[in-house]
Amino acid sequence: MTYVVTDNCIKCKYTDCVEVCPVDCFYEGENFLVIHPDECIDCGVCEPECPAEAIKPDTEPGLDKWLKINTEYATIWPNITVKKDPLPEAKDMDGETGKFEKYFSEKPGSGD
Repeated sequence: MTYVVTDNCIKCKYTDCVEVCPVDCFYEGENFLVIHPDECIDCGVCEPECPAEAIKPDTEPGLDKWLKINTEYATIWPNITVKKDPLPEAKDMDGETGKFEKYFSEKPGSGD
């Protein structure tokens, strides 16, 4: 098992989760975070820290797409280990559906 970041992180990008991760397995895109599944130790401390409830265990049904996305982008985006401010539109975007199709950016973030 691993944890994955899902759709609701897009255009929110709260980083409370990265601060508590003991193995620094988060990677930053322009408007989204991902977890590297081979680095995640399945401790679960990140899940309750996410204000957008975008972090899920990959054992939940229907998360194969997100496991693939997290795996792919964790290998090309920079590592993030410190908390940053969320995106300015985070509160307005929290809970919007279909965010991947509408807003996902492949561009990397700045990392630490």
